[in-house]
Amino acid sequence: MKNRLRKPGKPAKKYSQAARLHDVIRILEQRFGATVEELVEECQVTRRTVYRDLVAIEEAGYPLIKERQDSGEVIYRFVAGFKNLPPITFSLEELMTLYLCRGQLDFLQGTPFQEDLDAVFNRLRSGLPARSVAHLERIAEAGSSKIQGFRDYSGKREILTLLRQALLKQQRCKIRYAPARREAADYLFDPYTLLFYNSSLYLGGYAHNRKALRLFLLDRIEAVSPVDDRFEVPDDYRPAQLTGSAFGLIDEGPERSLDLLFAEPIAHLIRERIWHPQQQLEECPDGAVRLQFSAAGDTEILSWLFSMLPHVQILGPETLREKFLQALRQTLEKSTV
Repeated sequence: MKNRLRKPGKPAKKYSQAARLHDVIRILEQRFGATVEELVEECQVTRRTVYRDLVAIEEAGYPLIKERQDSGEVIYRFVAGFKNLPPITFSLEELMTLYLCRGQLDFLQGTPFQEDLDAVFNRLRSGLPARSVAHLERIAEAGSSKIQGFRDYSGKREILTLLRQALLKQQRCKIRYAPARREAADYLFDPYTLLFYNSSLYLGGYAHNRKALRLFLLDRIEAVSPVDDRFEVPDDYRPAQLTGSAFGLIDEGPERSLDLLFAEPIAHLIRERIWHPQQQLEECPDGAVRLQFSAAGDTEILSWLFSMLPHVQILGPETLREKFLQALRQTLEKSTV
């Protein structure tokens, strides 16, 4: 593409890149956006220089987005309201909570999210006395989770980097997704939410091909290609719409009315947690507890119940009890071979 010629008699400005970037940022802020041609004219530089400056501004952390107008022109602007974010301060108790939460995210090693976390905590450390930092890190280390079988997302670095920008800028994407034991398919997708569940990452949003909300396990996303179109998240959207009535995250199969009995040796584990917002808990004379609630997702329900063996009994429904017993029979048959 040829560089746009400057007006005769109007020589290019000779000033540092830092000063020029300051001018570009000022123009984008004051005018709520500008085209490349407007920046060329205002800064008296070439189109190539403007594009290079826009990349530098984005890499510096400014939330720069581009929008194609009906006329075909592309407007570059900042996400609305980003300058109005006030400085954030934390109490020592709040910092302790942040450090504890960081310890639960070890599975993000090798991803851009881990780099973001490192940058945040480096800033926190720079503003705290060394003794306080050491104390907070000791607390966090003592409370860090010991996750077994965690997922390695380092190989998804490029995909996560693209998705992070798409989520921040509300940018539509083309996604190639390969469900388990099925052929990969392409989706035109509006990414709304990134969910963390059982040390795994899930991407939720609107799939135009299906005209419905979809939830994708990040492990099975093979490629991401952002497109120029931006989208708006519906005002009535809630992440809970992605999971429906699921016991865990995957809303598969019909919703069932569960009736479960947990024997005395593990009854205290059932009492100590809320397993469902509408659960009913009944104490039994022999020290057992009876738990009732409605949920969907047999795979996740059964996985949970298997972890309670041999102290769990499915009182209902009959179809779920049969699935449970069938899985136990298959396991026993394989174990005796």
